[in-house]
Amino acid sequence: MRLPYELQLGWRYTRAGRATRRNGFISFISGVSMFGIALGVAALIIVLSVMNGFQKEVTDRMLGVISHIEIFSRDGQALGDLDAIMAEARKNPQVVGVAPFIAAQALIARGEDMKGAIIRGIEPKLEAQVTDLSTTTQHGALDKLVPGQFGIVLGIELARSLYVREGDQVTLVAPGGQVTPAGVVPRLKQFTVVGTFDSGHYEYDSSLAMIHEEDAARIFRLEGPSGIRLKLKDLHQAREVAEELAATLPGQFLIRDWTRANKTWFAAVQVEKRMMFIILTLIVAVAAFNLVSTLVMTVTDKRADIAILRTLGSSPKSIMGIFVVQGAMVGVMGTLGGLLLGLGIAYNIDVIVPALERLFHASFLPKDIYLISKMPSDPQRGDIIPITVISLILAFVATLYPSWRASRVNPAEALRYE
Repeated sequence: MRLPYELQLGWRYTRAGRATRRNGFISFISGVSMFGIALGVAALIIVLSVMNGFQKEVTDRMLGVISHIEIFSRDGQALGDLDAIMAEARKNPQVVGVAPFIAAQALIARGEDMKGAIIRGIEPKLEAQVTDLSTTTQHGALDKLVPGQFGIVLGIELARSLYVREGDQVTLVAPGGQVTPAGVVPRLKQFTVVGTFDSGHYEYDSSLAMIHEEDAARIFRLEGPSGIRLKLKDLHQAREVAEELAATLPGQFLIRDWTRANKTWFAAVQVEKRMMFIILTLIVAVAAFNLVSTLVMTVTDKRADIAILRTLGSSPKSIMGIFVVQGAMVGVMGTLGGLLLGLGIAYNIDVIVPALERLFHASFLPKDIYLISKMPSDPQRGDIIPITVISLILAFVATLYPSWRASRVNPAEALRYE
């Protein structure tokens, strides 16, 4: 089957014509435009894939420590009828795990070193129902939390900052000390470190400590758990389930889902992702509109050819189609090249980045700043398809003006000096 001559000529002009020095220069400019489009598309795919991976990695590690939904009293005291509240929560079909807890802040001291920490009183047998901490502790440390023995499990970074390990003694300083004739004396209690956990999330590894729920109640003078935590079948339904529970539970309880607990962080990530998409799309736009200069130069160089085609009966529409095909081919090849390059890097970034870190003796993701130490990547169809479509549209739009100029060439003027 013979292709229309518009496609044939458009493809011929796109290829590297080496007949003259001028043709070679025009083909070089066309290649630069193609490379620019490919580079912009690849940059968009890589950056958005890394941002998706970063968000997914941090979310997964965050939800390994915190629960999907928390229910606690407004005054910070014991919940009251704990069994009734837990039974009411289990009625929701989305709830698959329920566990009580006590949350408070305190100081943990070891010699002259003292660190602020979030103290979480837990029931070790139920903890696995709501978080993945039992899989991140060493040697089943949570099972060593026995009421009355005052054991404590520290985040790995918190343990390192206090220079302690399993078997060492630490002192927990609780807020709200005892009033004596000599003044306010802080409540102190020695705990034995029974293990550590490594969630992979620096914020929690450096500030969270867990003790048994009954020990926490004694230290913080509570009559029972101050809240319960829930795990859901679908974590993305947390907000809806929280609203349903708020309608069924008494008004003296506060209900918070994981999206609200970290609302600022997730909102910041979404804003950054949108801004990066807009900024990097401008790179694709600049590269696409380089096609304008390329096609204008091609039209100027091919004025005689255009005039001959017009005298042989070609319509302005056909002439315009030739140069639209040329620009579209540059856009398609540049977009496909960028797509392959971007996906190739995005899917192998876990190999590429460590190699670059070894080469330059640098760490691109210090975990105390970025929460994770490995570069994640998660290419998503919802990002790749819009990037491809936008690149193709920009390349097509860039061909319209030069193609229109080619269709307006006057054959008599173009052949006058030939």
